[in-house]
Amino acid sequence: MAAPVTPFLWFDDDLGDALELYGRVFPDFLVHEKGMAGDAVFTATFECNGQRFQAMNAGPQFPFTEAVSFMILCEDQEETDHYWYGLLADGGVESQCGWLKDRFGLSWQVTPKRLLELNGDPDPERARASMAAMMTMQRIVIADLEAAVAAV
Repeated sequence: MAAPVTPFLWFDDDLGDALELYGRVFPDFLVHEKGMAGDAVFTATFECNGQRFQAMNAGPQFPFTEAVSFMILCEDQEETDHYWYGLLADGGVESQCGWLKDRFGLSWQVTPKRLLELNGDPDPERARASMAAMMTMQRIVIADLEAAVAAV
C-alpha cells in the first residue's frame, strides 16, 4: 500500500496570515479544512499548485530552517518573477541562487526550468558558464543565464 507523504509545517502563530499570502501567490491554492482556536486558525490542510500540506500554529520552539525548502519549477521569467516577488511580499528575505525565505521563515527555491536545462547542458563549458552565472544571482534571470552560456 502506498501511503501519501504530506509536508507538515509548524508555524509560530501566523498560520492564518500564511494562508492569506499563499492564496494570493499560488494560482491553484485551495484550503481543504481549517481548525480554529477562538478567532485564530490553529490547524489547516491546504494545497499549493497540487501539493498538499498540513500545518498548525504551535509556538516558536521549532522555527523553519533552510534545511528544508520547497522548489517551484517555473516555465519562464514571468512565472519566476511572480513567485519570487509574491513570496517576498510583506517581509520575505532574498537569498542566493533562486532561494528565498517568505515572511514566516519558510524557504523556497524559485527555479526556472531553463536553469536546470542550462546547468545540465551536455557541453561542460556551457554548463559551467550557467552555473557560474547562477552563483552571482539572487533572483534567477534567464536572459543573464542565456548570455553567459552564449559567451562560451
